[in-house]
Amino acid sequence: MAGTLRERLIALIEPLAGRLGYELVDLEYSAGRGSATVRLYIDRPEGVGIEDCERVSREVSALLDVEDPIATAYTLEVSSPGFDRVLRTRAHFERFVGARVFVELSAPREGRRRYTGTLLAVHDSGIELEVDGGRVAVGFTEMAKARLAG
Repeated sequence: MAGTLRERLIALIEPLAGRLGYELVDLEYSAGRGSATVRLYIDRPEGVGIEDCERVSREVSALLDVEDPIATAYTLEVSSPGFDRVLRTRAHFERFVGARVFVELSAPREGRRRYTGTLLAVHDSGIELEVDGGRVAVGFTEMAKARLAG
């Protein structure tokens, strides 16, 4: 259910963030006893400051008050993606071709689940990494998570 709610929240919030001039990098949703946390990571080319986070928080709070997609009490947190930025969409990967990335697969491939290497290329179906001197192709559907590696 959290996955479905997370997807609904992304679908609601991403267009609003775009209209405000920000990119929704990632959204985390975690539910606890009687309350939940919605954590947004936003970015824009010139960077994100505290005023940006406050602005997005106000606008998203108003949107969620109207749409009311979360059945329980929740806390909304907004921050910048940081140096270990999550890579979630094809556009995210395209922006960081040439950078070191960490990818974790949903299921192991030949006994290996984690890859860290240089992002060489982005295709419709996935990415190519240089890992330990060799090329590794990883499909978007195979990825459990991906982020920039320091």
